Amino acid sequence: MRHSLLLASTALLMSVPALAEEGMWLPGQTPALGDKLKAAGLELSPADLGNLKAAPLNAIVSLGGCSASFVSPEGLVATNHHCVYGSIQYNSKPGQDYLTDGFLAKTLGDELPAAPGSRIYVIEDLRDVTAAMNKGITTKLSGFDRYNRLEANRKALIAECEKQANRRCDVRPYFGGQTYFLQQQLEIKDVRLVYAPAGGIGNFGGETDNWQWPRHTGDFGFYRAYVAPDGSSVPYAKENVPYKPKSWLKIADKPLREGDFVMVAGFPGVTQRHWTAAEVRHNFEQVYAIDQQLRADYSAAIEKAVKGNKDAEIKYASILKGSDNYKKKLLGEIAGADAIDLLGRKDKADADFRAWVAADPARTKMYGQALTDLDALVAESNQARVDNLRLATVNRAQLLSAAQLLYRWAKERGKPDAQREPGFQDRDRLSMRERLTQVERRYDAGVDRVLFQQALGEYAKVAADKRNAPLEAKIAELGMDRLYADTRLGVTADRLGWMDKPAAEFEASTDPFMQLAVAAYPGQKADEDKAKERAGRLQAARSAVMAGQIAFAREQGRTLYPDANGSLRFTYGKVTGKQRDGLIWTPFTTAEGLVAKQTGRGEFDAPKAAIDKLKARDFGRYADEKLGTLPVDFLSTVDITNGNSGSATLNARGEFVGLAFDGTLDGVVSDWSYDAAINRTIHVDSRFMLWTMDKVDGAQRLLTEMGVGQ
Repeated sequence: MRHSLLLASTALLMSVPALAEEGMWLPGQTPALGDKLKAAGLELSPADLGNLKAAPLNAIVSLGGCSASFVSPEGLVATNHHCVYGSIQYNSKPGQDYLTDGFLAKTLGDELPAAPGSRIYVIEDLRDVTAAMNKGITTKLSGFDRYNRLEANRKALIAECEKQANRRCDVRPYFGGQTYFLQQQLEIKDVRLVYAPAGGIGNFGGETDNWQWPRHTGDFGFYRAYVAPDGSSVPYAKENVPYKPKSWLKIADKPLREGDFVMVAGFPGVTQRHWTAAEVRHNFEQVYAIDQQLRADYSAAIEKAVKGNKDAEIKYASILKGSDNYKKKLLGEIAGADAIDLLGRKDKADADFRAWVAADPARTKMYGQALTDLDALVAESNQARVDNLRLATVNRAQLLSAAQLLYRWAKERGKPDAQREPGFQDRDRLSMRERLTQVERRYDAGVDRVLFQQALGEYAKVAADKRNAPLEAKIAELGMDRLYADTRLGVTADRLGWMDKPAAEFEASTDPFMQLAVAAYPGQKADEDKAKERAGRLQAARSAVMAGQIAFAREQGRTLYPDANGSLRFTYGKVTGKQRDGLIWTPFTTAEGLVAKQTGRGEFDAPKAAIDKLKARDFGRYADEKLGTLPVDFLSTVDITNGNSGSATLNARGEFVGLAFDGTLDGVVSDWSYDAAINRTIHVDSRFMLWTMDKVDGAQRLLTEMGVGQ
């Protein structure tokens, strides 16, 4: 999400690591990476690659959780099938099952509004605001006051930026708040579903193949960005027209081969490569096992509750898919940590840094106290993390979550806008309304009750002094029967009607879920204030320690790229398989492999039309001469994480050759530490995408728009 970066901390840009594949790089780091990029095979100028006013990077967009890219002058956006899955689900119902059958708009007029809250964010600018963020920050401030000062500075910067119409701005920290940048984006509010292949292609292999290789999944789909006739960004309206992007990606017409240079550009979500050894150890020894079990139990409860109810199955399909995806990833991270001795690596890196600090009195003076403070704060934070996992499960009850959201909205509206909590300002009103609207197609009272009861069982495992006693007492007083029988929050019009009511009406309400929200609020607010106090102290300590880490790396001839934080990054590598004793992964999967997996049922049920054409070798111009067949997916060494889903994969000329959609289970530990021997990214090959569009679904209108065959 970033414009050309002229980073304040020049230490970030001085050198690059020997291991080219590692790194989620900022666009402004291309000058330092130039020689490495050219040696790896980049045919573009590194300076051009880092320019967010030109292709390819200004064609890369965020969906607010997934990545995507413009692939036509008419605002057509390519991303993963699983990134448009929520919109497929939202538009599905019994008798109109786009999840199974897929969806293709024959004309512009047939394109469907995406799920409420869908956005396309187009990056326009990014600037260093570190000095402005640190205004008024002193060592004398308490943690709570430091947090509030930083938040006030952040809000002021955002408010000034958003005086421009149709813009969404944000300030994000890098290196624990050692540096800050403000991002400015055009927020496109009218997003429409254009095309998604059948589930038997877009999700071929399901959970069985998820995070696995070999893979044969056509994980792709298309949105379109719409704006008002005058070019302004407005919500859905029939008279809106396709957005005209400044740039879009050219679809490659030269075959991708083993060993070729590739890049991925997108918006990786969160990595923890700069966490301390103590944080990592606590996470893997305590947090992850519990988190994985909670998610597994949640998935199992949903599956049981919706079984035999087609409407409920559709309503909870997106929620279930997300839970299943993450629970499996957690298993991979746990196993991967053992395989690469992650804890040993972190212990050594931590010890090396501390020895470097201790070896010089000046460094000890500069970083020693910050290290001591950070150690104490990490120990304090670690104690709360497991409890918070269980306490948070009650938010799976959608009506309770909606009631708490609405009551907090009412409480915050009683303050001046600049003093409200993030997410509850006037700028958030539309997204709040859309979030509350989504419930109508993702809620079933019977299922919600089952999930709430399960959550309360987990909640009760937390020590009594950590739980919200008034909330528990009110639940016991009302009882489950009354909660679901007497509420009107399941009705969308009634739910939205609460948005403009004052807090006093909530406090006088007889709606049982509103009573829960009111009862819970004081305890939640007290916990929130404690968290702010700790967060302020953590920012002070961690930013100072990270300044030391940057200096330590510089002395060793290394550059630290910041942990992923949802901002635009690029990473590069090669199309490469993997080999170890008893195992060979070829870099491409093919049509023959897909046909061999086809069973015609369950997770391996591609459409008959697709299987028939694959068996007949009707590959058309999309076959690869060297492979002698149609490629489906491929592996590379590029460095990605969650949030990169839907990221465009580019060749050495910056042309579109596919979409990143997954990693392999043994490599997902790269969120914590990159290992070139095991890290691989899975991409859907653009040739399989185009073949499906052409030969299976008849999407010639879109192919022509994308310039394919012209």
